[in-house]
Amino acid sequence: MQSPKVRVAVFGSFYRGFYLLHEMLHGPIADHIEVVGVATDDPSSTWVAADRRVWQYPHTPAETTLVADLAQAQGLEVYKGKVNSEPFHAIIEQQWRPDICIMGTFGQRIKRRLIEAPRLGFYNLHPCIDDKWPSKYIGGNPFDALMRDGKTYTCVVMHQVDEGFDTGPFVAISDRIAIPPGASVTDMHKITSFSAAQLAGRCLLETIERDRKAYA
Repeated sequence: MQSPKVRVAVFGSFYRGFYLLHEMLHGPIADHIEVVGVATDDPSSTWVAADRRVWQYPHTPAETTLVADLAQAQGLEVYKGKVNSEPFHAIIEQQWRPDICIMGTFGQRIKRRLIEAPRLGFYNLHPCIDDKWPSKYIGGNPFDALMRDGKTYTCVVMHQVDEGFDTGPFVAISDRIAIPPGASVTDMHKITSFSAAQLAGRCLLETIERDRKAYA
């Protein structure tokens, strides 16, 4: 008897969010999950703090809707409002009902009620280096901080979300990804996004397999 698919909600925008959603829809994990909804940034909103995140850098109109366009092409519900709000709590708890939430480049902090909603965890993908966790490079603009420190490479960590700022328990880390001379913050979002999505796909599939074995 085939196990029921695990319900996954994706929180993301820009290139990391795009590749993350694409991996959930078309990667090896896709046979095991159902993407039940997508939350993404509206850079024009007041709650995204666009001036402190990737949206402060030059970007095209198409880049602001990468995730929404991919989601809508697959017939998925897209949410762009405040996530720490009663309307979104109702969506999560009554409609999407995710077993897992996974986040990549998302402009809102996640509070306890959302963190505790998915039974298999709420996870994030965050750029850093491979020295320690939590990383020195927390916050909304880690690539800028890495490059100002003269780092020549980055990694991406997948971690559980807690109420801190990129401080939740460590799950896994990608291989080193070189920072080319003269690269911009936007370049690094593009360069690292595929690796981040692959890491998420592998780790979530392992989480799903452990859960199935526990209940076999």
